[in-house]
Amino acid sequence: MSTVTIDETFQHPALFYSTPEEYTEQTVAFVRQGLAASEPVAVAVPGPNLELIKAGLGADADGLLLLDMTEAGRNPGRIIPKVLRGFADAHPETRVRIIGEPIWAGRSEVEYPACAQHEALINAAFEGRAVTILCPYDESRLDETVLADARITHPTVISGGREEASSVYDWQAVVSRYNQALPPAPEAAVFSYGAEELPEARYFAVDQAMRLGLEGQRLQDAELAVAELTTNSVVHGGGRGTLAIWARDGQVVIEVRDAGRLTDPLAGRRPPQPGQIGGRGLMLVHYVSDLVRVHTGDEGTTVRFYLNI
Repeated sequence: MSTVTIDETFQHPALFYSTPEEYTEQTVAFVRQGLAASEPVAVAVPGPNLELIKAGLGADADGLLLLDMTEAGRNPGRIIPKVLRGFADAHPETRVRIIGEPIWAGRSEVEYPACAQHEALINAAFEGRAVTILCPYDESRLDETVLADARITHPTVISGGREEASSVYDWQAVVSRYNQALPPAPEAAVFSYGAEELPEARYFAVDQAMRLGLEGQRLQDAELAVAELTTNSVVHGGGRGTLAIWARDGQVVIEVRDAGRLTDPLAGRRPPQPGQIGGRGLMLVHYVSDLVRVHTGDEGTTVRFYLNI
């Protein structure tokens, strides 16, 4: 009995577009190519663009996984494990096809480094996988720095209807460049802790978060994330750490610094294996937060997460 072999080459093109018409034409053609090849297809793009694709596909949109990336990918750190791997891992026996648009006009300056690192890390997360991920970029609205980074994080670029290999592709360079030291926050409430102070660190974070305006599920999210990160400090980060919390631009910002170093660039973005014990802490922080920024080096690691008030 013969077996069907799957092309296990990962494909990760960037699509540069300038008009809604060009966007619709290119993305709808991409989806229909997948459907013609019997490939499962998912689309995760900002809401207005999702409507363009749905209108262009008509009845062909039925049965596809359609996600508003402004919600599913609000925090770019959860896109790989929850959106992309979530879909690809559900179809292990066939090539899958995904449109993912994590960068759009309106992303803030504080969000962008995490977005660029996400686009770079896709290449590591899916190396050797039978997956095609198309990432659209709006040339008419995005800064030239963003478009330049897209050429570095994608091995091929589609522009003007033509696909060409990127001469500057080097995803590791983008991961390193945006591994930026995070500046200290003014007027933050600070608490230093070791193993014996872990409960007090959690109580401190909850009290401060309530004072700054978090409540309900958002407060529970803060408590969970702080518990995971401070425990990681004690177990993996030299036994001690510093917790800081403040408010900025309608968000509560919580930071944990310790002496540990993250050596896996995909830490927090690898879904756990069945039966795996531990290793979920940073991924849980990504899941509950609106943004996570990380800096790691010889001097230690800082994890800063943001929760909308």
